[in-house]
Amino acid sequence: MLQRRSNPFERQRNVFGDPIKPCSDRPLTGFYRTGCCHTGPEDAGLHTVCVEVTAEFLAFSKSRGNDLSTPVPGFGFPGLKPGDRWCLCAARWLEAFEAGKAPRVVLGSTHEVTLEVVDLEDLKQYAIDLA
Repeated sequence: MLQRRSNPFERQRNVFGDPIKPCSDRPLTGFYRTGCCHTGPEDAGLHTVCVEVTAEFLAFSKSRGNDLSTPVPGFGFPGLKPGDRWCLCAARWLEAFEAGKAPRVVLGSTHEVTLEVVDLEDLKQYAIDLA
């Protein structure tokens, strides 16, 4: 009898406690490159905030030493352009928020562990997916 392999990410939740939704598969995002902002013990940076990047945010991130717009083929990183969705480090989003440069957020795709770093009310101000 075949046993079903469990998916280690299937129980991960978004900031509302619901199953986490995909963030992007073009470009393929997430610390584990699952398309979702899944996290685990290897993800020391907490790449858990699903954002839609802007030119302003990309310039801000580059000025802080994290160039997200330049491709790095050796790591399979295509470089981001405005409008791309990406699983961003929670601390980087908070830094951008405090500087007035935060990108918009997809809450349904943002991992609940983000709330250990960022207040939900701050995320909601930048939410793309709230009615």
